[in-house]
Amino acid sequence: MATLSAHITRPLNWRGIVADSVLVAMLSGPLAAPFLYAWGWFAPRTVSGIIYTMGSFVCPQPAMAVPLYDNYLMAVCMRCYGTVLGLLLTRLWYAYDAGSSRAWLPRYGLRALPIFALMIFTYAAEFAGQVVGLWRFDNTVTTIAGLITGIGLGLMFHPMLQQHNDWLRAAVRR
Repeated sequence: MATLSAHITRPLNWRGIVADSVLVAMLSGPLAAPFLYAWGWFAPRTVSGIIYTMGSFVCPQPAMAVPLYDNYLMAVCMRCYGTVLGLLLTRLWYAYDAGSSRAWLPRYGLRALPIFALMIFTYAAEFAGQVVGLWRFDNTVTTIAGLITGIGLGLMFHPMLQQHNDWLRAAVRR
């Protein structure tokens, strides 16, 4: 007969659970907003209004969003949503390998900072180039720029969010 202590599992990683919940909200909210608004009832329209308001605070160009339903726009532009998709891709990758591959940036300590900076500033560089008139807004380009930024953010922060503190301390010491 197995003892009770053999069935004790490790404690919940609340930091990871909260991070995953926020990621689900960031993935579903911008997509749900136009459908909730088109529904026409007070409660869904109120929720949609909250999502659109949040999107207007985080997205520099919400008016450039893609129309999803009945010409109602997604709550953020594709640059912002591409960033969220990059975070999703790295989260799925982390779920697959639990941070064991060489790609995760915290493994390299401060040496990873230039790579991280190049990846996360892709969003800003693309946006700045568009603002100063070097090129026009293009959903494909903005999505790719956001995707690169999201992957950079995910490669840096998913290991810290999903692991327990002892792994984080070991990564900082390197």
